[in-house]
Amino acid sequence: MHFIKGFSKKIILSLIITWCACLTAFSQNIIDANSKPTVFVQEGVSLPNDQSVATFMPDGNTVYIAAGQTICFSKMVNNKWTKPTVAAFSGQWKDWDPALSPDGKRLVFVSTRPLDDMPQNKPQKNAHLWYVDRLSGDGWSKPKHLDAPVNLEGLNDYGPSVSSSGTICFCCRGRDGNKGMGGYYTKWLGDHYDKPKLLSLNGNNEIYDPFIAPDERYIIFVSNGDLYISYRHGNDWSQGNKLGPQVNNGKGNSDPYVSTDGKTLYYSQDHAPGILMIPINLPPSAN
Repeated sequence: MHFIKGFSKKIILSLIITWCACLTAFSQNIIDANSKPTVFVQEGVSLPNDQSVATFMPDGNTVYIAAGQTICFSKMVNNKWTKPTVAAFSGQWKDWDPALSPDGKRLVFVSTRPLDDMPQNKPQKNAHLWYVDRLSGDGWSKPKHLDAPVNLEGLNDYGPSVSSSGTICFCCRGRDGNKGMGGYYTKWLGDHYDKPKLLSLNGNNEIYDPFIAPDERYIIFVSNGDLYISYRHGNDWSQGNKLGPQVNNGKGNSDPYVSTDGKTLYYSQDHAPGILMIPINLPPSAN
């Protein structure tokens, strides 16, 4: 009996090790070994430029971009991306890190614009998450502040992403007594967001710019300057696995985003001439 129990434990341990090895290999192999990143370019935009984030409408034909600290948009016309136009809600204050909801009806972004109860001629000290709701065409509502428990006085929030259910992922330094930069997620409860919870995706290492899939089955994030992917397991996510050398080449990465069709990874990299993009092969959804 003891032999059988010991043998069973060895089998289970072997299966776990094999599963982890397969997951790591697959995580690295979502990018083909022969793929190379290219620069995402719009008409009338020179290289290098200061663009850092791209997020697309559901049809993939309109993209919102962080150009420095201004949010712009570009459209696909005759198989080319048009010259970016400043979004109606941006251009006065420092705005960056745009993130469209998968249905294209809401755009969350980072801004230092003043709150409604503050003097309107000076920015606030902290970078907070704001959002606009789509009205029609390229029109958006007046920007609205995400109040507590999402934004907290004295803290800076960055790198938002939004799932189909309304969950927002973002990163923040020193929140709730946690040291360093951490990734967080907050669920939409129908009329408000719950208290953000810490994402433990890479041990005690810092987490930046967590991009959550529309169906929340994976998160691509930045840690130690490299891109990782973590897969959902029940109510939590697995420890992150580093993507391959095609993107992790010793230079600092940031701002990952996966296209609406799930076939292209967009990201930024230190000293790159602009936003980079590379084909990926993600596992099919279980749904």
